[in-house]
Amino acid sequence: MDLFHYCLERERKMSKIKIFGMGGLNENGKNTYVIDIDERLFILDAGLKYANDSMFGIDYIIPDYDFLVKNKDRIEGVFITHAHPESFGGVYDLISAIPEIKIYATKYAKNQLVFDGVPAKNIIQIEPHKKINFKDVSIFPIQVNHSVPESVMYVINTADGAICYTSDFLIDPAMMGSYNMDLGKIAYVGKQGVLALLCESAFSERIGHTSPRHRLESFFRDVLSKNNGRVVFSVLHHHLYTIEEIFTAAKNTHRKIVVMGKKLQNVINVAMKEGYLQASENQIGDLSNVNDPNAILLVCETRENPYAAVQKIVNGNDRYIKLSNNDAVCFAEPKYDENEKLFVKILNELAMMDIKTVTLPKDKGIWFHASSEDLMLMIDLLKPKFYIPVKGEYRYMVGNADIASKLGYKPEQILLKQNGEIITINNKKLEETGEKIFIDDVLIDGTSNDDIGDLVIKDREMLSENGIVLVSASLSKKDKKLLVGPEITTRGFIYVKDSKEMIDEIKRISLEVLEKNIDGNYVDYNNIKTEIREKLSKYFYVETECKPMIIAVIQEV
Repeated sequence: MDLFHYCLERERKMSKIKIFGMGGLNENGKNTYVIDIDERLFILDAGLKYANDSMFGIDYIIPDYDFLVKNKDRIEGVFITHAHPESFGGVYDLISAIPEIKIYATKYAKNQLVFDGVPAKNIIQIEPHKKINFKDVSIFPIQVNHSVPESVMYVINTADGAICYTSDFLIDPAMMGSYNMDLGKIAYVGKQGVLALLCESAFSERIGHTSPRHRLESFFRDVLSKNNGRVVFSVLHHHLYTIEEIFTAAKNTHRKIVVMGKKLQNVINVAMKEGYLQASENQIGDLSNVNDPNAILLVCETRENPYAAVQKIVNGNDRYIKLSNNDAVCFAEPKYDENEKLFVKILNELAMMDIKTVTLPKDKGIWFHASSEDLMLMIDLLKPKFYIPVKGEYRYMVGNADIASKLGYKPEQILLKQNGEIITINNKKLEETGEKIFIDDVLIDGTSNDDIGDLVIKDREMLSENGIVLVSASLSKKDKKLLVGPEITTRGFIYVKDSKEMIDEIKRISLEVLEKNIDGNYVDYNNIKTEIREKLSKYFYVETECKPMIIAVIQEV
């Protein structure tokens, strides 16, 4: 082959690559990143984001998958990094939208997906450090240190170099087995040439390494030694490494560990069976041990309903656990800023019951994310041409970008983007196209896959703040005369027995509107409803400075 044809062939093999986030940029959770390589789509993670208290009744949020549905024929698969809801919680909804889509996950993540209702036929089980081939593109999963077994980062090998996505990680050589991290393989990838690195940002503002602040075995051992009575540990079932540390701390205490809750039991049973959790079966008790004076009780909290298990116990509504002043409650889980008020409320209620509480000290934490030194080491090992901070609020992404700047990266090499903003790399060169796709949020309430929508949230907010007023009346179908009403019903607005004068005024205003809009045998129903809402709204605001939801129901009988 002459030089001309060699150069032509080499040029032909160069790739046009697009990278963008459908979620996870400028937010915590909902991690979903799309790598478009020559019109073929590789999706990295499909996570959810839990709703905060202001999103009344909403359980979680996922990206609008409309773009993926329209381009489903181009999708090679979804590649799950680890079994945390923020990274795989949207898979069930994604399969509902695209039933034939393929999900690639390690054995542990597959087990959790199936338990959450994802069809096993959609899941292709992969192993860390075994390449997955897609013609001229291959994907290589590398195991990383994290709080669940078999967490992986992905290396997508293209003709232009590797595209790496770390997902969540920290660097701790003491984590072994299915929690181990192969830094040698990561360094080897760096030597081969990395085009772009998508790297998490959640702990970018924290100085130093995350390790050993995440190691809690000695802390749990201290909790057990200082509390001779029952100890209730509030845990998250997603953080298996922390659960194992509780088992290890209790190993020589002759205490029985009672696992409460179906989901937590399933996680622990599978983990022990598959060898992910190193614990003795002799340590595990059953419901007959719940009231043992030195029992260890594991209760499972959920991010969508934080502290629900402990709150249920505090309220006396738990079927099996009744607290006494010999007990201690240890919160072995992360604390979330948005739920701080709820957490303090529960601590106060436990104090009033004379129950001892234990929380993690400030220098400890359950989050297994990369701090500044971890990030610097990852960047130095991979030496990417382009650096893309992902996973975290924008200030954390900026902090991540600053770390790359300290390592000598120029501003044009650091790509800070929002969801939907597309990075285009053509023949290894960055193209500033300004291309963007609109990606909305989908709000999920309960088990419904339908988007609840902002208007419904607004209605719920209004109801929670100001209540509802229902005005009802019945007219004669024959001569349109008023038969019953107007009757007034209120919820969450005023106490009827103490507000007779206001109720009478509401009736007077409503009756006035009804009479005005009944002309012989013609009734203007639309005008009645509109005027009742307008006039009562003004009246309520003058009298109470509140704006309850007003519903007028007029019927013929």
